[in-house]
Amino acid sequence: MRALFVGGPVDNSELDIEADTPPTHYPPNTGGGQSRYRLQQVGRRGDEVVYAVYGAPDSADDDVIAIADERDYARRFDAEPERVGA
Repeated sequence: MRALFVGGPVDNSELDIEADTPPTHYPPNTGGGQSRYRLQQVGRRGDEVVYAVYGAPDSADDDVIAIADERDYARRFDAEPERVGA
């Protein structure tokens, strides 16, 4: 699946994640108390998660979702967006 980042120093960055389900935070384990990006939205194609949107620690949840909608990730990945943890 593709991880997509909104806000912070890696805004609009992407990377591949080798997992069936996206981690709740990225990076998954820092061990140093460092703030991490939090999962805000997934895009599903059938039962498969094809993308995961992560918001910066200081970004408001609604802002992250609005930016993900503006970037039109659902259309790009031909997937149905699903908000996580709202």
